[in-house]
Amino acid sequence: MEKQTLVFATNNKHKLEELQKAVGDSFIIKSLKEIGFTEDIEEPFETLEENAYAKSSFINKKFGINCFADDTGLEILALNGEPGVYSARYAGEQCSFEDNMNKVLKKMENIKERKARFRTVISLILNGEEHQFTGIVNGVILESRHGEEGFGYDPIFRPDGFKESFAQMPLAVKNKISHRGLAVKKLIEFLLK
Repeated sequence: MEKQTLVFATNNKHKLEELQKAVGDSFIIKSLKEIGFTEDIEEPFETLEENAYAKSSFINKKFGINCFADDTGLEILALNGEPGVYSARYAGEQCSFEDNMNKVLKKMENIKERKARFRTVISLILNGEEHQFTGIVNGVILESRHGEEGFGYDPIFRPDGFKESFAQMPLAVKNKISHRGLAVKKLIEFLLK
């Protein structure tokens, strides 16, 4: 049986690596770059669901191929769900992961309530129909960075039930329990049905 090819509407090589490891050799996952698309896709919406759909539907319409996209947010209880949908650009348009972490740590200074969650929404467009899959991991915001691995807010997020931050975990462990890992698991189960 021929392996199915899906396009993952991202230019984030970390996400692509995580995902290819998670799906193993069940599918061929191509990046936007691999299909010759290098522009950014607008994410103008206020929810992760709408932004994920905006990306998957844009690529699906433009190239006529089965495609999925994700949007992920770090939602911090004490900050009323911030940075949420703005997680990637929390500290401004051209910000780095470091800038974003610094902003969160600054805002969380002297705050005792550290509960947070990562939430990923995947929008899959398969044969013209959209399907959404959500993964959530609960945890806490640490008071300082721990670990060198991962990306984004990984060094300051510790998932419930673990002693390490996401950035201190081997990728295989993180993939099993992470928000993206959980959403991807639902995506893969759906695709293998």
